Amino acid sequence: MEIQVNGEKKDWDGPVTVLALLEALGIHHATVAVERNLRIVLRDEMAREMIHDGDTIEIIRMVGGG
Repeated sequence: MEIQVNGEKKDWDGPVTVLALLEALGIHHATVAVERNLRIVLRDEMAREMIHDGDTIEIIRMVGGG
Protein backbone atom coordinates (compact mmCIF):
# COMPACT_ATOMS: atom_id res chain seq x y z
CA MET A 1 0.00 0.00 0.00
CA GLU A 2 1.07 3.60 -0.50
CA ILE A 3 0.74 6.17 2.27
CA GLN A 4 2.01 9.69 2.76
CA VAL A 5 3.96 10.46 5.94
CA ASN A 6 4.82 14.11 6.61
CA GLY A 7 4.50 14.90 2.92
CA GLU A 8 6.64 11.97 1.73
CA LYS A 9 5.14 9.00 -0.12
CA LYS A 10 6.03 5.63 1.38
CA ASP A 11 5.29 2.10 0.25
CA TRP A 12 4.20 -0.07 3.16
CA ASP A 13 3.47 -3.79 3.35
CA GLY A 14 -0.17 -4.41 4.25
CA PRO A 15 -2.33 -2.83 6.89
CA VAL A 16 -0.64 -1.29 9.90
CA THR A 17 -1.76 0.51 13.05
CA VAL A 18 -0.60 4.01 13.87
CA LEU A 19 1.37 2.62 16.84
CA ALA A 20 3.09 -0.03 14.69
CA LEU A 21 4.00 2.60 12.09
CA LEU A 22 5.56 4.81 14.75
CA GLU A 23 7.52 1.87 16.18
CA ALA A 24 8.76 0.89 12.70
CA LEU A 25 9.92 4.47 12.16
CA GLY A 26 11.73 4.46 15.53
CA ILE A 27 9.43 7.07 17.05
CA HIS A 28 8.15 6.76 20.64
CA HIS A 29 4.40 7.40 20.66
CA ALA A 30 4.50 9.50 23.84
CA THR A 31 6.67 12.15 22.19
CA VAL A 32 4.45 12.91 19.20
CA ALA A 33 0.97 13.87 18.09
CA VAL A 34 -0.37 12.03 15.05
CA GLU A 35 -2.94 13.18 12.52
CA ARG A 36 -4.52 10.68 10.11
CA ASN A 37 -6.45 12.17 7.21
CA LEU A 38 -6.80 15.53 9.02
CA ARG A 39 -8.06 13.91 12.26
CA ILE A 40 -5.99 13.75 15.46
CA VAL A 41 -5.43 10.19 16.69
CA LEU A 42 -5.69 10.00 20.48
CA ARG A 43 -2.83 8.15 22.19
CA ASP A 44 -5.12 5.48 23.62
CA GLU A 45 -6.43 4.80 20.08
CA MET A 46 -3.03 4.46 18.36
CA ALA A 47 -2.86 0.69 18.86
CA ARG A 48 -6.30 0.23 17.22
CA GLU A 49 -6.29 2.97 14.55
CA MET A 50 -5.60 1.29 11.21
CA ILE A 51 -3.79 3.03 8.37
CA HIS A 52 -5.11 2.22 4.91
CA ASP A 53 -3.86 2.63 1.36
CA GLY A 54 -3.88 6.30 0.36
CA ASP A 55 -3.97 7.66 3.93
CA THR A 56 -2.10 10.82 4.85
CA ILE A 57 -0.23 10.79 8.16
CA GLU A 58 1.31 13.79 9.86
CA ILE A 59 3.62 13.17 12.81
CA ILE A 60 4.29 16.20 14.97
CA ARG A 61 7.13 16.02 17.49
CA MET A 62 6.72 17.69 20.86
CA VAL A 63 9.57 20.10 21.57
CA GLY A 64 10.22 21.71 24.92
CA GLY A 65 12.37 24.70 25.60
CA GLY A 66 12.55 27.95 27.31
